[in-house]
Amino acid sequence: MSQQVLDNYNPQLQIEEVGTVTYLGGGIARAVGLPGVQAEELVRFPGNRFGIAYNLDRNEVGIILLDNSEDLKAGCEVLRTGRVLDAPVGEELLGRVIDATGRPLDNKGAISTANRLPVEREAPGIMQRAPVTVPLQTGIKVIDALIPIGKGQRELILGDRTTGKTAIALDTIVNQKDKNVICIYCAIGQRSSAVAKLIAELRQRKAMEYCIVVVAGGEKSPGLQYITPYAATTMAEYFMERGQDVLIVYDDLIQHARAYRALSLLLRRPPGREAFPGDIFYIHSRLLERATHLCPEFGGGSLTALPIVETEAQNISAYIPTNLVSITDGQIYLTPDLFHKGILPAVDVGKSVSRVGGKTQLPSYRSVAGDLRLSYSQFEELEAFSRFGTQLDDATRKSIERGQRVREVLKQTQYQSIPVAEQIAVLLAVTQGIFDIVPLDKISLVEKSLRQAVREQATDTCQTIESGAKLSNNSLMTLLNIAKNTVKYSIT
Repeated sequence: MSQQVLDNYNPQLQIEEVGTVTYLGGGIARAVGLPGVQAEELVRFPGNRFGIAYNLDRNEVGIILLDNSEDLKAGCEVLRTGRVLDAPVGEELLGRVIDATGRPLDNKGAISTANRLPVEREAPGIMQRAPVTVPLQTGIKVIDALIPIGKGQRELILGDRTTGKTAIALDTIVNQKDKNVICIYCAIGQRSSAVAKLIAELRQRKAMEYCIVVVAGGEKSPGLQYITPYAATTMAEYFMERGQDVLIVYDDLIQHARAYRALSLLLRRPPGREAFPGDIFYIHSRLLERATHLCPEFGGGSLTALPIVETEAQNISAYIPTNLVSITDGQIYLTPDLFHKGILPAVDVGKSVSRVGGKTQLPSYRSVAGDLRLSYSQFEELEAFSRFGTQLDDATRKSIERGQRVREVLKQTQYQSIPVAEQIAVLLAVTQGIFDIVPLDKISLVEKSLRQAVREQATDTCQTIESGAKLSNNSLMTLLNIAKNTVKYSIT
């Protein structure tokens, strides 16, 4: 009998560390009995639920739960897995709605991918990064002309509630159709109804074909909301490292910060300003540093990030918005004052800036709208001054009247992306004073007619502009003549 036991002995024994949960609540757990667990290691609970070991204290382990914990209770077992959290990556994710772990949320069946990559990855080093030189066209005139964005840039979108932040990001995604740009929309703490509406809009405009939507709804655990932007970035990096251009939208990072604050307080981490933990800046900086333009020898792809953050009562100097402004390469600020006046998109040009995009802007923009930002800001100052009822000289009055027409031209309805050549023609007409004789209430109609005329009569010029070549004098004269004829026929 003893010889039979010896013959059947298998030295390849599998040893598992099993701990015991001592506390559950608020999206976190505490456990004892896991002496070998490592930081950010994935642990498994009964019912195939998972968590991340986050606090490694002397007597217990603080765990962030990634699933709902209704069926779990104190006293249940928790096992080490020996691996870190990873996310699926690959072409199979395009057109799908998933959560951070790759579980489908669109009732289209399971997703089978050949590769998985860690959710937390090191950002590319300095020597791996290339200059940002190629523009990412949003199709929005006020952004492409005055606050341009380059591929590989991090441009913050901030503003109060319901000022159109998500609308700008959505327009940018829709405008990438047929431009070989993969888009990832990451929803953090949003209402399920709002996300469902956004997905429906993307499908209606055939944008889901090149999109991945990663969702952690407001009803999900804080742990899942916390890891979702990192998982979405990992999915984006897969394409970037293969030489493709990727656009990722984080909507929004104030919800991400609040989820991390809730977890940190429950895990008894020391609170700081506004009860946020001391490393709140680090969790966003290590996320956004992963957005870049890679050198050709490292793939040559780019990852452009559009983080969104909600402000309260136009307080852009609050803690989290200030952190994100200092991390990113510029910001697009939307103000409720312009929104309520019907000036959409409600971009405050004076408080918005792109610290990289000007170098990526097409030459035709620089030749047409180079001084437009400064002159538009001066117009806003003059308009505010004129409200005091003082008598204005002719030069000031003409400057205000032209500024009003520039503002009308910069208005744009959602989902009405405008090609580069048509933007150039309209901006050229308004900056050269051709629109000065057009009544304000007819600007939009004249602009529409001008865009159509440019498409039909200046095909070669349009191709020249879109190719990135500098506008010649002949091309400028062609656009000016088309604009003059359009205005002449529109107002007679």
